[in-house]
Amino acid sequence: MDSRHITIPIRPTRRLAAAAVGIAALVAAAACAPSSGTDQPGALPSASVDATFDLDALVAAAKKEGSVLVYDSTGDIKKVAEAFTAKYGIKAEGVKSDTQKTAEKLVREKEAGNVAVDLTLFSDGPLLAGELLPRQVVYTWLPPDLIKDIPETNRNPLLVLSKANVWVYNPKIYPNGCPVKNVWELTEDSWRGKVLLQDPLGKATIVQWLSQTAGHGAAPLADAYQRHTGKALQTTEKNAGWEWVKKLAKNKPIINSEDENIAAAVAAPQQTEGRIGLVSIAKFRDVEGKGYHMAVCEGLSPWVGFSYSKYVAIATGTKHPNAAKLFVHFAMTQEGIKHEMEEGGVSGSTAVPPSDGNPKGLTDWGTQLFAMDPKGLLDDYQNTQPVQDFWRVQHN
Repeated sequence: MDSRHITIPIRPTRRLAAAAVGIAALVAAAACAPSSGTDQPGALPSASVDATFDLDALVAAAKKEGSVLVYDSTGDIKKVAEAFTAKYGIKAEGVKSDTQKTAEKLVREKEAGNVAVDLTLFSDGPLLAGELLPRQVVYTWLPPDLIKDIPETNRNPLLVLSKANVWVYNPKIYPNGCPVKNVWELTEDSWRGKVLLQDPLGKATIVQWLSQTAGHGAAPLADAYQRHTGKALQTTEKNAGWEWVKKLAKNKPIINSEDENIAAAVAAPQQTEGRIGLVSIAKFRDVEGKGYHMAVCEGLSPWVGFSYSKYVAIATGTKHPNAAKLFVHFAMTQEGIKHEMEEGGVSGSTAVPPSDGNPKGLTDWGTQLFAMDPKGLLDDYQNTQPVQDFWRVQHN
């Protein structure tokens, strides 16, 4: 059973489940229920764009509503909310919440007709595109005056920010640079049990990365294999992407639920074991804050890591629709999103310059990082269970 999917009582399917213990019975019922061929997620609903728009009028309407509540998977949302309140005088509360818990809360509030969470910055793109948007738990609103700066591929769902996970090493242990030059090395005996990453069975961005790696990452991985070994890859799997995922899983990487633990295992001041870890670039705050010895595996072929997307969506039935829209508008500007870009990131709007907080060694997101294809969100949603099952079998 896929722990990422959630129970939506109106339209149950086998694809919907929940991680929370309190709804275990509902999950079991949904998992056993037959699925009709017509009850599957389809194309995304169109984004909402106001026929007429006046920012001053929106601000006035939002002030009448008085407040806004936004959920996000990072605590930086508190800073965004504080900046929003300082600018508009509207009480804004930012709450850090795991994407799964946020999804459950949004669904329950909609079904109860008592919506408290007004909007969310949401990093599980497949779940958003596969469930929450098609089932109208949330909707996408595009700020009309900012659309010209938002590329078409970023509009539905509305991309508010791209972040990154990168392979890191300890430069105190490896003073001559990253000890691996090619990601295929991470699948070899010399690195068996020395590679760390978050759990693909529990972390949405990791399973999406594996899903897309097994898809449009196949060709670059095949090329990287040939450069590394001098011969073409021979595989019984569908392609080089699936083969790399299999070999990585079989090499017994150390799985953890928290980036913090991975960063410590690689880079803590007292660390003496040579390891490679995949962590969020936000962890580079620990280099200064905790004295960690951590560096990006610059030059790693074909990628030093991957970028992932965070989207913004408004809750259907919100009691503060104008305040929610205004918050979306704010988040799509440098003034608003800069608070989530202090440790790196790229806005979904071309009008916002890239963060100057990206770690040393990560200079070109376009060439150094494997990028998620937004056109693949629905495929990623459908592939979640197969990818997790594949990983589970190979890792055991």
